[in-house]
Amino acid sequence: MTEHHDETGRRSSPEEPVVVRDRRKVDPNTGELREQPAPAEQDPGADAASGPALGESTVDDAVSVADPFTEIEKELAERTADLQRIQAEYANYRKRVERDRVAVVSGAKASVVGELLPLLDDLERAEQHGDLTGAFKAVGEKLVSGLQRVGLESFGAEGEPFDPSVHEAVQHSTSPDVAGPTVTIVMRRGYKFGERTLRPALVGVTDFEAGAQTPASAPVDPPVEGELPIDVEFTDENDR
Repeated sequence: MTEHHDETGRRSSPEEPVVVRDRRKVDPNTGELREQPAPAEQDPGADAASGPALGESTVDDAVSVADPFTEIEKELAERTADLQRIQAEYANYRKRVERDRVAVVSGAKASVVGELLPLLDDLERAEQHGDLTGAFKAVGEKLVSGLQRVGLESFGAEGEPFDPSVHEAVQHSTSPDVAGPTVTIVMRRGYKFGERTLRPALVGVTDFEAGAQTPASAPVDPPVEGELPIDVEFTDENDR
């Protein structure tokens, strides 16, 4: 190592010698392969200090990590429940719309048929009087059959049990020949369309009443104290 002095005569720091190492694997002089030195053993503490090896996790074992598959399954279950609820709501909506549509159509048909009931009454009276003949009879029969096909039904006939929900009683009588309130007179036929009653039937009703008892079978009231029985015959005072 040589020392150098500057112009002032002070000693400057020595210069490091230049060292050249030949790291060629083949000897240039002999052409033979040189023997490679064994790699130096590394300190295990240095590896630990330098960081984790490639592929190792840097997460501490004490820290719990959520399973991504569990989160996906939970989200899938929520989406499935939402889809099922939407499908149920849509099915109920379709049923409600279809029910409302049927009700509207049925109401419209019932309104039109109700306007034709006076015409049916005229046809029935004409038939009873023998005036419904020829072409008028054919037209009347086609009209009645067409209304029946769309759902019109008539009710109110003699012998039917009296039903206040579909019969309107305008005449009442009693008779022992019936077992209960019975329709015996039909003054105007009633009609219904499906489950809807368009018009009640005007009828006369006969109710049950037991027959009157004969005088011979009628019971005799017991005499009251101080009175004579009503069946005692008075005789002339001379016959006593």
